[in-house]
Amino acid sequence: MRFMRTTFRKPLAMLLIALLALASGSGLGLPKAAAAGAVELYTPYLELSAAPGESITYPIDVINHGSSTAHVGLSFQTGGNAWDYELTAGGRQVQQLAVKAGESQSVSLQLEVPLEIDKGSYSFAVAASGHDTLALKVNVSEQGTFKTELTVDQANMLGHSDTTFTYSAVLSNRTAQTQSYALSAQAEAGWDVRFKADGNSVTSVELEAGAQKTISIEAQPPEQVKAGTYKIPVTASTSTASTDTELEAVVSGTYGIQLSTSDNLLSTDIKAGGERRIDLVVTNTGSAALEDISLSSSGTPTGWEVSFEPSSIRSVEPGASATAQAVIKSSDNSLPGDYAVSLSASSPSKSASADLRVAVKTSVLWGWIGVLIIAAVVGGIYYLFRRFGRR
Repeated sequence: MRFMRTTFRKPLAMLLIALLALASGSGLGLPKAAAAGAVELYTPYLELSAAPGESITYPIDVINHGSSTAHVGLSFQTGGNAWDYELTAGGRQVQQLAVKAGESQSVSLQLEVPLEIDKGSYSFAVAASGHDTLALKVNVSEQGTFKTELTVDQANMLGHSDTTFTYSAVLSNRTAQTQSYALSAQAEAGWDVRFKADGNSVTSVELEAGAQKTISIEAQPPEQVKAGTYKIPVTASTSTASTDTELEAVVSGTYGIQLSTSDNLLSTDIKAGGERRIDLVVTNTGSAALEDISLSSSGTPTGWEVSFEPSSIRSVEPGASATAQAVIKSSDNSLPGDYAVSLSASSPSKSASADLRVAVKTSVLWGWIGVLIIAAVVGGIYYLFRRFGRR
């Protein structure tokens, strides 16, 4: 009996061992690890182009083709390139993922192209430890810089002396650090140059690495500025570096004209049917030359004539004067009294006028005739009084 029990125990033990092995091989009981090569890294963008200072984002899918959950360790291979990068999932940096069988997880790779870099192609890779490697390539489209730039859309402006010259500039920080820039201008004496950023007057601006800002530059010339071209050097500087540009303001000058008489009197007299010559003075009170000045009149009384000698003036330089004569002829039927005549001097850019008061006087002959008439009337009355008064 003992021998038979021993004989049955051995086959039973071997049968249990075989069943356990079968259960293990069929996937019952404890889970098995995914086979090597069952995990794939996928992105549709294997090769991209970017400029220095730009940021590139790769969406990457971690796909598990196996029949069980895979634990995937992720790493980024820089290929010897000193670029900043970040590998994230769900908004956080990730080093390892668990991917269920037949499913996928998404991760994001963000690459920062350095500012100081040579033009060319650069290779990188994302590795799933023990599974797959995803090769990536970035083509840098231009030679990078590591400096500050100050550019102006329109550096040359034209205007009068009372014009505010306004320029739009862009300050770019193409360095790897935040910079504080002091703004300055070296204009000629009397010019008022101001800087504005975000609608506020400023003397300095702070820019983060790779950032840029639009700056408005306003230049106001002095009141008595002469016509000409003026250079305005502008500088944006830090303790370690600076950049500059040159603005140009072309002042065409202000236009001013004054019309008066040689004695500054705006009144005269004339006889009915007579003629009066008035000496006129045309003065250029601006800072730009006056061209093609024409003389004219308006509001002339009926039957009167006004002419000018000469009728036009070719040019008057700033601060200078030119003379002309106004010839006024009154009507024979003009009654005594004051009359107004408006005189004008006009150029294509500016005009001036002067209102002249003209008093019409009767002639001396008519005065004596009046006296004689009065004397005759008085004499007639006296005669009548003497002859008929006593009756």
